[in-house]
Amino acid sequence: MATVDRWLLPDGIEEVLPPEAARIEVARRQVLDLFQSWGYEFVVTPHIEYLESLLVGASQDLDLRTFKVVDPLSGRQMGFRADITPQVARIDAHSLRREGPSRLCYAGSVLHANPRALSTSRSPIQLGAELYGDASTGSDLEVISLMLATLELWQVPDVHMDLGHVGIYRGLARAAGLSGDTEQRLFDALQRKATDEVFELTAQVAAGPARMLRALVNLSGDRSVLGQAREILGGAPAPVLAALDELFELAERLAARFPGLPLYFDLGELRGYHYHTGVVFAAFVPGVGQSFAQGGRYDDFGADFGRARPATGFSTDLKSLVTLGRAEVQLPEGGIWMPDSPDTALWQVACRLRGEGQRVVQALPGQAGAAAREAGCDRQLILQGGRWQVAPLVS
Repeated sequence: MATVDRWLLPDGIEEVLPPEAARIEVARRQVLDLFQSWGYEFVVTPHIEYLESLLVGASQDLDLRTFKVVDPLSGRQMGFRADITPQVARIDAHSLRREGPSRLCYAGSVLHANPRALSTSRSPIQLGAELYGDASTGSDLEVISLMLATLELWQVPDVHMDLGHVGIYRGLARAAGLSGDTEQRLFDALQRKATDEVFELTAQVAAGPARMLRALVNLSGDRSVLGQAREILGGAPAPVLAALDELFELAERLAARFPGLPLYFDLGELRGYHYHTGVVFAAFVPGVGQSFAQGGRYDDFGADFGRARPATGFSTDLKSLVTLGRAEVQLPEGGIWMPDSPDTALWQVACRLRGEGQRVVQALPGQAGAAAREAGCDRQLILQGGRWQVAPLVS
């Protein structure tokens, strides 16, 4: 009978050991404190729920990333959450049902049946913030600013911001009268910057819309791209021009708030096209192919939960944030070794020390001094003059 290495984990599923686990927990607490200081309230969502709730309004990509099981109690299909955002949208639309804007945040493990990329984890810790109930550019600016403040908190170096707006392509495709299949194929070609395919797919489109759709392939770069877009798309439908105005406003206000931040605009980049409805954004660092923080506007997502609301938000992987960031984490060093003794006075001293934030490790029967070192202790409790006192640990 073949032996099984029972300690092996599936590809993309990892455990986090000390002290890295402590760094991640410190980061979680600090970031959630940051969110709270901006007015965002913490929510906890279930790891598993009925599949139709998890995949409301979702793309095929999210469907493929979701592990599916059958609930033995109801017989219905369930899924392990691959994205917390739809769950938070349900909370806003169905559970809270507030009239005014609602700011919610979260941090929790998600599970991916398929990773975003070959090198990424299938068990990230998703951290994010969502703002509901306001459709203005001010909400997009707030969420982007909060994302950048999070990256600053953890001193992520050389951050570059990528900004786009799915309303530009959506408005042009609608004006061109594209069928659903052609719109999808053109979308795919634009993501690959496949100029020849874009020209072929717009060959039967009227000259004006075809020229504008083709221009999206090359409308990428710094803020000057927005000026070029205004010239090239000057005759576009009003929703397209309104989307451009939103990008102009965001560019100006982000440049004022974060003057050293490189901003990159790509009007043909349609990240989350089937999910988002407006501004989309992502943060990159050199040497990392995938964005490590991203978000955008997804208005009316809550309609399937009984209440349509404007919405915008962002998320990141907490483990990636800690890996990429340079922030110093002060983890507790050393500890106090507490001997194995029935003395109640010793127990009371240990309780007091722990209450003061000290790390006190109880010796188990038969453990000697070597165990104290292995437990990370550099001091010990010894009985002197009838009192238990802290003293250096003698080798």
